[in-house]
Amino acid sequence: MTSPDSRPPKRMKRLRRVLKLMTGLFILLLLAFGALLGYLYQKELPPVGDDARSRLVDAGGNVIAAFSADGRTHDPVGLDRISPHLIQATLAVEDRKFYNHFGFDLKGMTRAVLVNLESGERTQGASTLTQQLARNLYLSHEKTWSRKVREAFYTMQLEMKYSKNDILRMYLNEIYYGHGAYGIEAAARMYFGKPASALNLAESALLAGIPKGPTYYSPYTHWDNAKQRQELILSTMERLGQITAAEEREAAGQPLKLRPKDAPETVQSAPFFRDYVRGLVREVLRISDDELERGGLTVYTTLDPAVQRAAEEAVAKEMEGSGELETALVSVDPRNGFIRAMVGGKNYRDNQYNHALATTRQPGSSFKPIMYLTALASKEMTGLSVFDSKPTLFHFDDNRKTYQPRNFGDKYLGEIDMRQAIAASDNIYAVNTIMKIGAGRVADMARKLGINSPLNTVPSLALGTSPVSPLEMAGAFAVIGSGGVKRPATAILKITDADGTVLYKAPSSEGETVVEPAAAYVLTRLMEGVFEDGGTGSRVSSLIKRPVAGKTGTTDTDAWMVGFTPELATAVWVGYDKGKEIRVADGRRAAPIFARFTEKALENVPPKIFAVPSGVVSVYIDPESGLLAGPGCQGKRLETFVSGTEPAQYCGIHGTQEPPAPSPSPDAGSSGEERSWWGDFKRWWLN
Repeated sequence: MTSPDSRPPKRMKRLRRVLKLMTGLFILLLLAFGALLGYLYQKELPPVGDDARSRLVDAGGNVIAAFSADGRTHDPVGLDRISPHLIQATLAVEDRKFYNHFGFDLKGMTRAVLVNLESGERTQGASTLTQQLARNLYLSHEKTWSRKVREAFYTMQLEMKYSKNDILRMYLNEIYYGHGAYGIEAAARMYFGKPASALNLAESALLAGIPKGPTYYSPYTHWDNAKQRQELILSTMERLGQITAAEEREAAGQPLKLRPKDAPETVQSAPFFRDYVRGLVREVLRISDDELERGGLTVYTTLDPAVQRAAEEAVAKEMEGSGELETALVSVDPRNGFIRAMVGGKNYRDNQYNHALATTRQPGSSFKPIMYLTALASKEMTGLSVFDSKPTLFHFDDNRKTYQPRNFGDKYLGEIDMRQAIAASDNIYAVNTIMKIGAGRVADMARKLGINSPLNTVPSLALGTSPVSPLEMAGAFAVIGSGGVKRPATAILKITDADGTVLYKAPSSEGETVVEPAAAYVLTRLMEGVFEDGGTGSRVSSLIKRPVAGKTGTTDTDAWMVGFTPELATAVWVGYDKGKEIRVADGRRAAPIFARFTEKALENVPPKIFAVPSGVVSVYIDPESGLLAGPGCQGKRLETFVSGTEPAQYCGIHGTQEPPAPSPSPDAGSSGEERSWWGDFKRWWLN
């Protein structure tokens, strides 16, 4: 039988063994935790901070935006450029013990667990600013255990590697404030039109409440919710002793003047162009989202900031009060193919679809110049070629099919020439032209000019029934404006990495002559008539104080104005996303957008005439006979021809006269254009 005195020592031995085991486990845990801390301290965090963000730079060297894969509006600033009121309000509502914890608020986490257990659902969170920053910088917002573990690791790393002020600065520059604004500087400018440093107490409390629920607490969409949260934050600040009761009452009652949601100051410049370039970087240049987001790249682009502002202002003015009507504008420099401006819609915040790239829009009559260029380049037609504008039934496909176009308003002009047909946008003349030269040749010409969208080679192609994009149209007209020289539409000049190493550089190109320069110039002169009396663009001619050539286009669902000066080729489209038919008033918005944009964009550029290439002849003709004008022809006009296609005989229907003395050679002068009083006057006036 065991003695009673022997039991206590055995229990003590077991207790000592348990204590030793627990001590050993504790030491192992400490060692493991220490090893983990050492590993996390040595392990590099993914790049953070302003230098890690890729940047989009315009042609003037200005940073358009922090260039991220999600297209966020981001304008990082230091703590010294953020209102102290905003810092205090943020800490009061988000993390009162920020400067006293090591990344985790254990007391707050325990309280949140108890509250959630009591309510039976997750009603309260306890994330510190550091945890929120780790989640926003490196993780998604999925609610999984693996994400929480990674969040904890990143939180510890941030606390080990950065000071509290650095973490607070990164948080305030990273957190989302709704409507595309990331960071307090972008939010302050969007909501109040001022820098973050100028925010007062009332404004600071309002903005500090938004990150908890950027949609639910947005003052643009849920003012009552935003105001209630502002008052809660102010009362919390008063209770914490950050402000007095009088300051609380004054701030709570202070009227807040928000910037209009669609004001230019609240909208990032060139957002559609930014998205377009991002797509090029990722898809064409094979740069990943991660490289783009965190690679510290600098993307140098062709965007001209003054030209882009002119585009945005023209669209804003002419599209005001247009309801669901949408628009697009894209402008290309004919001299080098650089895209200088791009507006893909009237309001990026409401609709991010880039209509400038949409290949589902029929260009209508704005496509006709491509067909007329085909006719002029073939030398089968000239500006004097005549067709009878009257109701006509056309037969094609070996007479197995018919096509009967109509003129707008059923207005028919009788016998007209190409100049009159272009100015009046006559459909009958256009279809006669394509029947003469062949739809296949027109499609070939379109492809030479850079239109890659599929084209249906039927007579209706003359009237622009095959959809193309505004960017394609601007590029095609840039070829005409450059005298037949094709240069690829270019948006990116070069890309460098964080060390300045060039990763990509746009290939230099002198361009390829795809159309006889003389034919392109003759067409240009004919297209100038669109803005003269009787032309479809004459109603906006008073807005443009320089030589300009162009063509309007209207279908049941689309309205266009495409044209060019020597410096810019621009396409403007107006229509509805859902294919809704446009009204006459809707269709009349495209031309004023084009005119206002062109004149504003070039306001500091002296007007220039279109350069005259060799192989061009200008002579006076009699419009009635289509022959060279004689001394008795009173209505003569100066007409331009590809050399060898001009009339050879003089008019004889206004009496028998001796022909005038021969004109100088077509190659006379440096321009190659035959001298005339009109040419001399234009050179004197514009040069």
